[in-house]
Amino acid sequence: MGSDQKMMMNIDIMKSSIVPPSELIADCPKQLWTSNLDLVVGRIHILTVYFYRPNGSSKFFDPNVMKKALADVLVSFYPMAGRLGRDETDRIVINCNNEGVLFVEAESDSTLDDFGELKPSPEFRQLTPSVDYSGDISSYPLFFAQVTHFKCGGVALGCGVHHTLSDGLSSLHFINTWSDMARGLSVAIPPFIERTLLRAREPPTPTYDHVEYHSPPSMNTTAQKPGSGSLSKSSTTMLKLTLDQLNSLKAKAKSESGSTHSTYEILAAHIWRCACKARGLPDDQLSKLYVATDGRSRLSPRLPPGYLGNVVFTATPVAKSGDLTSKSLSNTAKLIHTTLTKMDDDYLRSAIDYLESQPDLSALIRGPSYFASPNLNINAWTRLPVYDADFGWGRPIFMGPACILYEGTIYVLPSPNNDRSVSLAVCLDANEQPLFEKFLYEF
Repeated sequence: MGSDQKMMMNIDIMKSSIVPPSELIADCPKQLWTSNLDLVVGRIHILTVYFYRPNGSSKFFDPNVMKKALADVLVSFYPMAGRLGRDETDRIVINCNNEGVLFVEAESDSTLDDFGELKPSPEFRQLTPSVDYSGDISSYPLFFAQVTHFKCGGVALGCGVHHTLSDGLSSLHFINTWSDMARGLSVAIPPFIERTLLRAREPPTPTYDHVEYHSPPSMNTTAQKPGSGSLSKSSTTMLKLTLDQLNSLKAKAKSESGSTHSTYEILAAHIWRCACKARGLPDDQLSKLYVATDGRSRLSPRLPPGYLGNVVFTATPVAKSGDLTSKSLSNTAKLIHTTLTKMDDDYLRSAIDYLESQPDLSALIRGPSYFASPNLNINAWTRLPVYDADFGWGRPIFMGPACILYEGTIYVLPSPNNDRSVSLAVCLDANEQPLFEKFLYEF
């Protein structure tokens, strides 16, 4: 379960194509404004990988079917076929120029079984097209996909969506609609392209101190992680929690306080406490938990269905490690619950105004130092439709991030077979992983 073995994978690129929309919309805007939320995320592509077992069809993942459906879905999702640019104020925008997206066809002499346990890894980046970010921001496509056929007949679909254009939910909306069209269906929920619903107020009037955008706590100078050293590196493991285990965690939290919290709040609390223990943090060490929070249902009025863009805010409870590890699980769950509860329309609008007041939004983009010890970043994909990409040959057996870039990042992934278990894709310091796994199952 916690193995971190690497496999050698040979991949041959057979063909690369630029796929433009199959038709042009006459009245589409030439330039798409970006909100503050689009400008505080990493300026990279979000990479995901889907794996499919063969279903016996001789046309399994036929590239012509895939490319035709891709061209058709780009008609309504036309910003995906555009490029980044800058307006007259030097603000990053999306130029809706219909230049197209990249579609790559590849083959490998490996089999799906060669991977063993499927989990995010640096090797998975070979299953997505490579991107050269060294040129101008207008030089690369905003969406790309690679279909890799394996010797066993299985397929990997590796996708990349530029984060300035889209968050995880919008990206899945696009990919799942592409898969619908490959099956001959029409667009179920059209994308809502206009982003000005997330403009700041005039004048900006932030009413909260938005600690989520402040620099995170750093390690106390006296703190020394056990077993740490210059050769230490991060590693990624997949750790499964069954429905019974999740229910046991909930029962433990309820027995401690009598109050009821959501499964996610209790799981996030358990993960945070385990990370503090595994890292051997001193009792007085502050730790900040980053919890990605979708604002679509929290804003009032709600954003229209199909909103295309970034609507991710961040809840960031902060506590001393000693309080997290010595007090009850329910105490930590309550802290997370309280922080999430305040993320209402008033708070989120204030956050947008706060960002409007900042001189340089790029300075707020979170890099690797934000999530490394003593802090932690949790992304829950359990409510996202991650297994709905059926292109006509069945649902994926696995979907997840291609790799996890930053140590201290954990993804909570749903089960592919609807048994309500979850899998944690955990990227931590390699020395801390065994301890984290030990503590995770102790409850």
